[in-house]
Amino acid sequence: MIAHLNGKLIEKNPTNIIVECNGVGYFVNISLNTFSALGSNEAVKIYTKMIVREDAHLLYGFATTDERSMFEHLISVSGIGPSTGMIMLSSLTPEEVANAIQTEDVRTIQSIKGIGAKTAQRVIIDLKDKVVKMNFSSENIFTQNNTNRFDALTALISLGFDKKLAEKAIDKVSQMDDSVEKIIKEALKIL
Repeated sequence: MIAHLNGKLIEKNPTNIIVECNGVGYFVNISLNTFSALGSNEAVKIYTKMIVREDAHLLYGFATTDERSMFEHLISVSGIGPSTGMIMLSSLTPEEVANAIQTEDVRTIQSIKGIGAKTAQRVIIDLKDKVVKMNFSSENIFTQNNTNRFDALTALISLGFDKKLAEKAIDKVSQMDDSVEKIIKEALKIL
């Protein structure tokens, strides 16, 4: 299978690109996150996942290996095909999908077009253990050393606060050795 393409960017659209490698142009489906990450460089390296169906051989491209890994996990869930997986990765970053799964945030996953309540719950159940093992290259507050911050964020989300606002509040108030209760109390003052 084709693991990545390293070549010249010939055409770039929000949902697909054409990459020329040694005179062959490859049509690659991409997410909006990958579209944003590509920029306007002519030389590109895109990580790919090839899906073979009866009627087509399709390439899906990703700016990072983390995004490709998340895509592979998503399409392993019953009811989620490659198109829905790309919609999910266009709506949320791989980190946001992982955070929603870890915090069992059905509402965030269900907010994605084409995902209902049952599918959102299935995603959480099927991928919760797999997503914990993923290490994202960007800084993430859900690292092993920050379990108090993770617990505080989970509590704030379960109280009905927006995840992004809660993360910002926790970032402002928390120290590495703060207790969960202290982080929540200080964050509630901001929220």
